[in-house]
Amino acid sequence: MILFTFEKKMFPKFIKIILSVLTLSYGIYQIIDDYIGNGIMLILLSGIFVLIYFKNEIIFLSFLRLRKQDFEGTQKWLSRIPNIESNLVVKQQGYYNYLMGIIHSQKNLTQAEKYFKKAIKLGLSMDHDLAMTKMSLAGIYLQKRRKREAQLLLTEAKKLDKHGMLSAQMKMMQQQMKKI
Repeated sequence: MILFTFEKKMFPKFIKIILSVLTLSYGIYQIIDDYIGNGIMLILLSGIFVLIYFKNEIIFLSFLRLRKQDFEGTQKWLSRIPNIESNLVVKQQGYYNYLMGIIHSQKNLTQAEKYFKKAIKLGLSMDHDLAMTKMSLAGIYLQKRRKREAQLLLTEAKKLDKHGMLSAQMKMMQQQMKKI
């Protein structure tokens, strides 16, 4: 199932906006020309182009693979994005780096650290995702015996975790910190 990708190529983000504007304007023209059904359908189609501009379809499919603990499948989907800077908006680049950090945290902690730092720098749209990123980075620092940096990131993650979804994991990390 490949959405808007052709041989590992995607539509750049500006083409999605151009398609949306053209479809919207033709939909309005259809309504004015008394083809109301066609116009409504084209306006809805232009809304889909706007949606995939802000919510990248490949990153969404990568998250679905990650929920199944399929790290190789997640990496396959992420490898379909050829040029991250031109094809993704800043928040999507943050989520790309977040997913790559999770994948690499299974194999290479140094690479995972780089991806998590970049994800934090670019920003994530949801606070609990940012809290998870900071907590994961704190775990990497803890394994590298950098207790002070890990403690700072863990306190920042606590502030971001407003609903207490990560509180059990944070308590475990704090107990591990006491041992170091």
